[in-house]
Amino acid sequence: MAQRTAGPGAGRHGERYRRDRAPREPRGRRDEQGLRQQLRTLHGCGYGRYRTLGGRWSFGGFTLEIRRVQPDPFAPASRCEVRVDPAVAAFPEQLWSTPVRARGLAGYLVRAAHRHLRDSRLRVDAGGQEVLDRSACQVLDGEVVLRLGIDLPGRGRTIDGRAAERALCDELPEVVEAALRWATADQQRVEEFVDSIEDTHTLRRMLPGLGLVAFVADGAVLPRRSGVDERPLPDAVPFTSPESMRIEVELPHRGRITGMGVPEGVTLIVGGGFHGKSTLLRALEFGVYDHVPGDGRELVVSRADTVKIRAEDGRRVHRVDVSPFVSHLPTGADTSDFSTDNASGSTSQAAAIAEAVEAGAKVLLVDEDTAATNLMIRDARMQALVAKDREPLTPFVDLVRPLAAEHGVSTVLVMGGSGDYIDVADQVLMLDAYRARDVTDRARQLAAEPTGRRSEAQRFPPIRHRVVDPRSIPTDRPKVRARGVDALTLGESTVQLRGVEQLVDPAQVTGIGLALVTCVRRGLLDGTRTLAEVLDAFATEVDKRGIAAVDEQYAGDFAVPRRFELAAALNRLRVLRVARFR
Repeated sequence: MAQRTAGPGAGRHGERYRRDRAPREPRGRRDEQGLRQQLRTLHGCGYGRYRTLGGRWSFGGFTLEIRRVQPDPFAPASRCEVRVDPAVAAFPEQLWSTPVRARGLAGYLVRAAHRHLRDSRLRVDAGGQEVLDRSACQVLDGEVVLRLGIDLPGRGRTIDGRAAERALCDELPEVVEAALRWATADQQRVEEFVDSIEDTHTLRRMLPGLGLVAFVADGAVLPRRSGVDERPLPDAVPFTSPESMRIEVELPHRGRITGMGVPEGVTLIVGGGFHGKSTLLRALEFGVYDHVPGDGRELVVSRADTVKIRAEDGRRVHRVDVSPFVSHLPTGADTSDFSTDNASGSTSQAAAIAEAVEAGAKVLLVDEDTAATNLMIRDARMQALVAKDREPLTPFVDLVRPLAAEHGVSTVLVMGGSGDYIDVADQVLMLDAYRARDVTDRARQLAAEPTGRRSEAQRFPPIRHRVVDPRSIPTDRPKVRARGVDALTLGESTVQLRGVEQLVDPAQVTGIGLALVTCVRRGLLDGTRTLAEVLDAFATEVDKRGIAAVDEQYAGDFAVPRRFELAAALNRLRVLRVARFR
């Protein structure tokens, strides 16, 4: 806090302010003892003097770099980075020899560090049940990099150097010793964690060659504890695959396992209310991610190009070809180049499907509970009552098969209210008290009985690819901030993401904002590439450079986003401009 002294020319209360003198940094002592001495010297000084801590400090076996210092106690937390020398960390090379195994090892270590920091001022972004490629922890050629936040302690607006010394000089080395070294780790658990991640990744990559879009292992636990607790529900009914859909696969570490293979094409999930239909679909939604051992869904996997679709009233749609679903509008608007700032449920869902396929999705997941009814079905009675030339919407039931046949896009639908989807389904799965049964044969018998309904479409036209104007993306020192998983602040714009249901972590939302800016600044989004080409280029950069492809300088926490959530955020950016189709 500033010192007050009285004297001539003082303020109206007879006082004036003078600045603290900057404490001298210990000469040549950028090590642990030098940091201790610096913090003791700073104790009681004005809070702004914490800035002298910036830079690297060498500890025994690791370095601490204080990358960003908060200017006052109420500002966002300070950021620091720990790098543990490979010889000190000493994790065997087989644990980090591939990017997948390195991600698995980092996922274990960041959770171990989080457990040890539970009562500390230091905090680390460990995430939840999904093991993401996140900035908080990386393993690079055996070196462990841990990025942390700390609210530097103060008393009012003065420095509490003693508390800061405990956090940075006592607690932090203890965490490095206990959580980031092979010698002190629970070595069996580390290996099991990394092996589990590699098994899941391997299984996901096997799906296309097996003609499958998803796999659900026998014994998997699908229900979660609650809508805000993603841990497995105790005493839940374990999943058992129908005999007709059961397959065996061989994994690198678990060996031979069995489970239900969900085939390519159109799969219908039916059953009574509260019997587990949406629970199964939700497990498939998150099957695009690897899960921590003990989650229950470790071996529930979906293809990486799987996207959940829903209706989203009120969202912005900009220059999207929705003509397969909307043939004409009373306003005369061109539905092959459709824009609105306030989409209806049906037009938002039509746009979401077109955008997902444009971005490269090969599997769509749809739940009738979150879909637009008038886009999903028009039954025989409604067809008789409202002539087709008076109805602009073509229901998804008539497009789902052409979408598979002409574009190779499979669909998995939860449907409890419309039997017309039985006519177009390749596979029908019934959930009965969370137990799965293959009822395809019975469904085909029912489909043989005419309902009088007529198909309203035979083809799904080619996808029109859009070229985004890079000048519409805020890149001039934009503020990037996640509001949970529901919204992204990018510059002066707020991107609503509540309808993007496969986001699981705020770090992904931050990663999306950073990636959008990086794509423009690095020339990936250059006004000549289509959106799909931009996403391909970004994916190539991630494969080459890891998290640095998202942002090289950002000191906060983020995770590498999937291409589909990146595209979804871009499509919902209200200042987005599409230059042309190509």
